Amino acid sequence: MTDAEDRKPQSDEARSAFTPPAGVPSPWESESEITSEFAIPEGLAVPRTGPGGESETTSEFAIPDGLDVTPAPPAEAEGSAFSTPRTYSAKQPPPAFTPAGGVPLVSLTKDVPWQDRMRTMLRMPVAERPAPEKATPKPEEGGPAVPRVLDLTLRIGELLLAGGEGAEDVEAAMFAVCRSYGLDRCEPNVTFTLLSISYQPSLVDDPVTASRTVRRRGTDYTRLAAVYRLVDDLSDDETHISLEEAYRRLAEIRRNRHPYPGWVLTVASGLLAGAASVLVGGGPLVFVAAAVGAMLGDRLAWLCAGRGLPEFYQFTVAAMPPAAIGVTLTLAHADVTASAVITGGLFALLPGRALVAGVQDGLTGFYITASARLLEVLYFFVGIVAGVLVVLYFGVQLGAELNPDAALAISERPVWQILASMLLSLTFAVLLQQERHTVLMVTLNGGVAWVVYGAMHYAGEISPVASTAAAAGVVGLFGQLLSRYRFASALPYTTAAIGPLLPGSATYFGLLAIAQNEVDAGLVFLTQAVALAMAIAIGVNLGSEISRMFLRIGSAEKRRAAKRTRGF
Repeated sequence: MTDAEDRKPQSDEARSAFTPPAGVPSPWESESEITSEFAIPEGLAVPRTGPGGESETTSEFAIPDGLDVTPAPPAEAEGSAFSTPRTYSAKQPPPAFTPAGGVPLVSLTKDVPWQDRMRTMLRMPVAERPAPEKATPKPEEGGPAVPRVLDLTLRIGELLLAGGEGAEDVEAAMFAVCRSYGLDRCEPNVTFTLLSISYQPSLVDDPVTASRTVRRRGTDYTRLAAVYRLVDDLSDDETHISLEEAYRRLAEIRRNRHPYPGWVLTVASGLLAGAASVLVGGGPLVFVAAAVGAMLGDRLAWLCAGRGLPEFYQFTVAAMPPAAIGVTLTLAHADVTASAVITGGLFALLPGRALVAGVQDGLTGFYITASARLLEVLYFFVGIVAGVLVVLYFGVQLGAELNPDAALAISERPVWQILASMLLSLTFAVLLQQERHTVLMVTLNGGVAWVVYGAMHYAGEISPVASTAAAAGVVGLFGQLLSRYRFASALPYTTAAIGPLLPGSATYFGLLAIAQNEVDAGLVFLTQAVALAMAIAIGVNLGSEISRMFLRIGSAEKRRAAKRTRGF
């Protein structure tokens, strides 16, 4: 019988159901028990041979007396198949890692920003990641408190995701925060509304998991930049920030005031619409009309937001005033291009930020988050369509002669269009609540984007989709370069710069054709608008990826210089 069988509890079947209680004699004790017929009767003494007599009957394999045999080693204690090897130390992991066959060895250097290092590790399977460098633990008594580190990581990821950052960049930031406090076995997970992170100390310890829900989103790139600075300081080996200091700075970031008041945002939305109307052939009167319509729409949207209405209805209401002003000018037989007025108002509403983030998540493998973002963009777009179509329908019924062929009469004014594109990017940056020192750079980036688009489309007669993709690629490339120079997020340098490339005119003419019962022509324009939007998003992402692959910008010296310019 084996040891395992010895440890088994005795079966209930081996016990009699008629066993008397303790102290009560059994009636069967007097009777003889059933024994073997070869048993020795009681009272018969059988002499056993002692040491001096005949040898006892033994096995022929018995060890003779006097022969010393080395005792067998003790049996190995039972353990789990997932036990940590005796030669492995979690605090001092092996210095090298041999990947499986066909998996290239990825080298991570400290000269690149933390975003690239963390992103590279996140894009690899867990079992194939290089051994992490020995992390310098923060000066916490008794080591870092795992639940508090995970809570800080989730709060930082919440601010980044709510600010419009891509899912991969949010995971990279969360991974960097955990590693900065010595938690190497962490797995962050980001979806559209849920953040979760799991930490497992070893292969045999129970994991610690925490999650957080993002219920409210807001556009504030000043707060986004502050969070990036905090993550940058946490990931720097020369900067030792305790958990208490990190919580204090995070609380200051949450309490920060917007850099621009409400009336500045309203004026910026009007100037954005006016600049967009100039891009599509509008004059001074069109500029003023589009600006007034956009400002009225912005105030109505603020009023709806204050009453707690969803964003879908806010976009619907905000799209009505520009369309109403364009229809009114047409009914008054004013010498203006109504299509330019309505198009300018649409530029201020198109969700370019959410579109770029959604396509970027899809290209980087976050398909659930990408689907949710694109569905959000679709709902916003449907809200804009509903608001504009209602006004256009009543305008057509009242006799407004809105000409869809006006799209072919866009005049080429390079100087005015370049200036208008720069004004559009500047006002877009203000609406995104960017830091004031980034506004100038994003304005120049938007001007360069329009120059590239105009040179390819108007001068080179290349298709607008290809021209838009190339211009968006330049925006992504320059935005990534500027963000690496400042060790910050690339969103403030790219989102506002793509404003001049948004498909406002194609969207308007598609809606106008549908309102005039020309569904086929309307679908053609709307398909072109979708193609332009995808070209913008893919171009921005491709430009960013090219800059990460081939342009190595960022070193310890530049990091310290960047910190000195920020006042650290």
